[in-house]
Amino acid sequence: MTDDTRLTPELLRLSGVLLLGAIAAILDTTIVAVAIDRLGAELDTTISTIQWVSTGYLLALTVAIPLTGWAVGRFGGRTMWLFSLTGFLGGSVLCGLAWSAESLIVFRVVQGLGGGMLVPLMQSILAQAAGPKRIGRAMGIVAIPAQLGPILGPVIGGLIVDGASWRWIFFVNVPVCLAALFLAWRWMPHDRAEDRRATRLDFAGLALLSPALAGIVFGLSRAGDAGGFGAAQVLIPLGLGLTLLAVFVVHALRTRAEPIIDVRLLRVRSFAAASGLMFALGGSLFGAMFLLPLFEQIARDRSALEAGLLLAPQGAGTMIALVVAGRLSDRVAPRGLVLTGLALGTLSTLPYALVTTGTSEVLLGAALFVRGVGLGLAIVPVMSSFYADVPRAAIPGATASMRIIQQIGGSLGTAVLAVILQHALADSTSATDAFGTTFWWTVGLAGAALVPALLLPGRRPQAE
Repeated sequence: MTDDTRLTPELLRLSGVLLLGAIAAILDTTIVAVAIDRLGAELDTTISTIQWVSTGYLLALTVAIPLTGWAVGRFGGRTMWLFSLTGFLGGSVLCGLAWSAESLIVFRVVQGLGGGMLVPLMQSILAQAAGPKRIGRAMGIVAIPAQLGPILGPVIGGLIVDGASWRWIFFVNVPVCLAALFLAWRWMPHDRAEDRRATRLDFAGLALLSPALAGIVFGLSRAGDAGGFGAAQVLIPLGLGLTLLAVFVVHALRTRAEPIIDVRLLRVRSFAAASGLMFALGGSLFGAMFLLPLFEQIARDRSALEAGLLLAPQGAGTMIALVVAGRLSDRVAPRGLVLTGLALGTLSTLPYALVTTGTSEVLLGAALFVRGVGLGLAIVPVMSSFYADVPRAAIPGATASMRIIQQIGGSLGTAVLAVILQHALADSTSATDAFGTTFWWTVGLAGAALVPALLLPGRRPQAE
């Protein structure tokens, strides 16, 4: 391997600094998820109210993402990283000091507005620093917090809920964020002049896109509680969101100014294929991560901590695969790696679809390990393909698009599976059978990803 394809000490150090901040934001989502019932009891409110602690955070994340591309071009990646991490830290402190359910929901929105930019900022900064010859390994690093969150979050959340005040769910972020801020201030390189673009903010696009995404995510999030997608509380926000999204697309195609998200990037075949695949993977990944802890808690009567620990094999498989996929993505065609990963992910979900009350935990754990390997092999080359033919200056916008597509795919997948599970539990005498029926849909979602995967580049990555 030649020197210009190695991960340099400077790039590894930058990766470590960025990972520290991003992991805090991603872990926070899953840590809070296992504590919703405790928060409702402590703050003396209903589940329908306290669920806004999660929904409000998710909506704030979604609204913040479109600003990322413009903000990086205008102010630089380093400045925005420090700003966003400070906002997330401030929001975490406020959440820990909340005195009521209403104040906690407001402070979670503040926290989400800061945290929403952290992951796309990490992807954008590393993609620009790595260049095309090292993009695969850089995206392997980026994928680490996304895989650690669903595995470590429930475990940490379970430990805090069982042994400490609920306020530590948020205060636990403080030392991590302070360390991340110190290291970023000291070691993150200043932005290059050629990466800064003094563009005006697309206010019209932002006014259309942010409420459009919020409406779509909110509508989908209500499907489970409403009992299906035909309810008015689902259709009204979803319809408004889709309408605004359509108007935004027309605006982005016609405007002479730089749109906040450049939909014209979809004309690039590798970007369009990766977008479709990321949407499908988002639905499969987030949908399954919604089902797996519930399966262990409802069908197998596990505690939150036990459920989190039983998901660890998937995290272990993913971590191993990320190392391998990161190296291979810089040397082989992405299509083959993605198809292999999807095949492993699909086949390893079958034991859950065929689960019975007597199914061994060892078998399910082994299936999760293989599923983790499949996800790791698929995700890294997909993320690399987003940048394969995109100009360097367009990387921040491409990154924001990736996160939006993944967020909507994940929201849709979770909403669909929540509705299916709710109906299956009502119609079945066995919770195990109901989960088995629902897991068949995750198999279908993974299989659907094969279609856009066939459109990915069938050639090796090219150097600049």
